[in-house]
Amino acid sequence: MNLVEIVALALVAVSVFFSFVAVVGFVRLPDVFARAHAASKSETLGALCGLAAAAVVLNPGTETVKIALLMMFILVTGPTATHAIVRAAMLGGTTPWTRTGNERELTGGER
Repeated sequence: MNLVEIVALALVAVSVFFSFVAVVGFVRLPDVFARAHAASKSETLGALCGLAAAAVVLNPGTETVKIALLMMFILVTGPTATHAIVRAAMLGGTTPWTRTGNERELTGGER
């Protein structure tokens, strides 16, 4: 294996890890706000690392420029879409999940 293959393999491994973290967060977290956070941050990073792996493997040229444009598109639209979803949930009346009976833990003070 040469250096390019090792770097591409490492980027693919990071991409798979962050995509897996996003899926676990989406399944395990309790409400739309926490799920959106997990999906937005982790999946954006996972997609960027996967595209970076493809850019490393391909020779510099038009393909690399297209991949760079895709990376910019994902970097802008992923968090923007998540913000729009969370804002729509707030405007729709959805409230964040809280633990009942643990107000001290949530506020950090005594009641």
